Amino acid sequence: MFSELNPILHSQLRLAIVSFLVSNGISDFNELKKITGATAGNISVQLKKLEQAGYITIKKSFKDNYPHTSLEITKAGIDAFEEYVNAIKQYLK
Repeated sequence: MFSELNPILHSQLRLAIVSFLVSNGISDFNELKKITGATAGNISVQLKKLEQAGYITIKKSFKDNYPHTSLEITKAGIDAFEEYVNAIKQYLK
């Protein structure tokens, strides 16, 4: 029997964001925008969903007088990603 795929991570952009954060731990908004090629608005919406799920933390500050948004994966985010990867592996067998 196949495991249900996590609907939060089953979005291409959210999965890309979480995958990148799992590998790097911390990132910022501009870096995610660059690596995903997504619009600022779309990234903002997806980050909010990931934050509400408890998968990432978002910290807003200023860097050189410009707004700076830093993002960090949480333990819950890492666990959800690992479960998602294991569920996908079941589909591939």
